[in-house]
Amino acid sequence: MPHPFFDRHRDTLERAVEAIERRGYWSPFPESPSPKVYGEGAAEQGKATFEALLGKRFALTQPATTGEVGNERSPYGMRLGITYPKADLDRLLAAVEAAQATWRKAGPQAWVGVSLEILSRINKASFELAHAIMHTTGQAFVMAFQAGGPHAQDRGLEAVAYAWDQMRRIPERATWEKPQGRNEPLRMEKHFRIVPRGVALVIGCSTFPTWNGYPGLFASLATGNAVVVKPHPNAILPLAITVRIAREVLAEAGFDPNVVTLVAHDAGDATAQTLALRPEIKIVDFTGSTANGRWLEEHARQALVYTEKAGVNQVIVDSTADFKGMVRNLAISLALYSGQMCTAPQNIYVPMGGIDTDEGHLGFDDVAKGLAEGVDRLLEDPARAVEVLGAVQSDGVLRRLEAARSLGTIALDTRTIVHGQFPEATVRTPLIVKLSKADRATYLNEWFGPITFVIATDSTAESLAIARDAVIGHGALTMAVYSRRDDVIERAIEVAEDVGVALSINLTGGVFVNQSAAFSDFHGTGANPAANAALTDAAYVANRFRVVQHRAHA
Repeated sequence: MPHPFFDRHRDTLERAVEAIERRGYWSPFPESPSPKVYGEGAAEQGKATFEALLGKRFALTQPATTGEVGNERSPYGMRLGITYPKADLDRLLAAVEAAQATWRKAGPQAWVGVSLEILSRINKASFELAHAIMHTTGQAFVMAFQAGGPHAQDRGLEAVAYAWDQMRRIPERATWEKPQGRNEPLRMEKHFRIVPRGVALVIGCSTFPTWNGYPGLFASLATGNAVVVKPHPNAILPLAITVRIAREVLAEAGFDPNVVTLVAHDAGDATAQTLALRPEIKIVDFTGSTANGRWLEEHARQALVYTEKAGVNQVIVDSTADFKGMVRNLAISLALYSGQMCTAPQNIYVPMGGIDTDEGHLGFDDVAKGLAEGVDRLLEDPARAVEVLGAVQSDGVLRRLEAARSLGTIALDTRTIVHGQFPEATVRTPLIVKLSKADRATYLNEWFGPITFVIATDSTAESLAIARDAVIGHGALTMAVYSRRDDVIERAIEVAEDVGVALSINLTGGVFVNQSAAFSDFHGTGANPAANAALTDAAYVANRFRVVQHRAHA
């Protein structure tokens, strides 16, 4: 039977399904934090709601609670002081499995309808979430609002659309009739049931907890699986708010709210590994380090494991018809959120002999200098700079940043910027270091953070060859090429398709290599070591359920 929430959001769902087929621009969730869009007072109310959470126990009633955990510290300088329920895993998972038993019988329209209602209410909490994301990840407010709010909600809706698109293809019943010549035909009544795999585990990351967490959460929920959400210890609040909203909607819809639960824990314990190996867990979604991702792939054998891991993203510079546009575009890509994005470029390959541009032939050092000057221009106004850079999320980034300063000739040194509103914020500008092609042991490792290597090669052909080897050996989520030559662009496309990495060509305008648009871009191809499955396609969702039939003579 149709579910009331399904009927409420049917138009949005139909447009989302159309969007994943057409792959053009579409979003039902406005990305502007303007009061003209979200209403007068929405921003102030969202901030007040966030501030009311500080220094208190987070209001989330779950079974099997044995105490409290939580020690989040804002990269902008303050401790959040929020504590969360600490769960006894044995008893919590027993409650989750009990909730799953009823949820699985509700059927696709209920699963999808409830998921859509959750997303709708999450959207209404976008300002509260933006402050939570800002003060756990270090993203600047506008980025936290957009990437952690509407863009993340788009990603969740995209997963729901794929789920519905796959499940609606399966009829509930069919009459099978096989002719038998002069004899009566054989007739069978066949019934088909969509059966979820079981309990899903979402392991959140510290930099983009909602943007990276929502695809797995909603792909599993919309296909009938209960979901356990385990946030990163430094970024619990955004996913705790998400779980709170999900549980409210589930209860209102008449379901056991333990279909969605939160497992918060302190840093340094083995909760993620312990949970991932539990026999109850049948699906795992993970975003984070290569080491942890590989561990899950190798050890969580009882589960279907999806990982998005670290990679070495690369830019091949051959030539350009717009040097200033190229520099401006790359400068933003390098500085945005202090390079703390899984899609941010790290290696920029430039022929030692230089490149042809609209400003004439420029040598390798000229290109490196141009990039450094472009970043400096972008960040010369401190007030503007902090809105681009945000704050550094972890001490590990600071250690890497300092270590990278001694790796080669510095084209642009990192510096500290004092945040006008948050004087204790940890803000660093990008570091650009010049290397040679022989320094493979350095630049073929990931240096997560605002660290960029400009690497001198013998030719563009060698740049493409190195980039190819890097993706095969270390993985990548993005690659970019700048060239005025058709043969170079064609070769770059061949390399990208060969190694399975998304390629951007001659970006000089308002789209950047480290951006990925829901309903259009295929983020994470699943064709290189950075991701073991495509993260935005039908297969990512459809493998979360099975079809079980029963049949009898008609």
